[in-house]
Amino acid sequence: MKNDAINKLSADFTIDKTFAIGNDVVFMPNFEASFTPAFKTKVYTQAELTYCQQFSQPLLRYASTWAAKEAVYKAVKQLGAAVAGWQNIEIIRNKIAGQPNVVLHQYPNKFAISLSISHDGAYVWAVALAQLKYVKT
Repeated sequence: MKNDAINKLSADFTIDKTFAIGNDVVFMPNFEASFTPAFKTKVYTQAELTYCQQFSQPLLRYASTWAAKEAVYKAVKQLGAAVAGWQNIEIIRNKIAGQPNVVLHQYPNKFAISLSISHDGAYVWAVALAQLKYVKT
């Protein structure tokens, strides 16, 4: 009886979300220590590998891309989308230091995602704003 009342009260306060924010911070020394060939293969797409490797400090680009993937994951998860596998979140940049764009291979055209990536010293961070493009009725 008590649980029914709690569940009803919880349902009354549930808001149908159409947007969510995710963020992630990476501490470069920790990232460098965990950056193994197996991690690299599991996480990054070929386009991301190509992008990161063109820089004199590719580790910073790998960390930036990782933070972006984490931020996107956290945002879309709040909207009820489960992303299976890190390569299903792809961070695309059309030019060096260009605007990062997100491709969600499992959910084409389901989300509009705005992404910001930055770094300073030993820290890299990313913020993603995800919005449902359509809502099931």
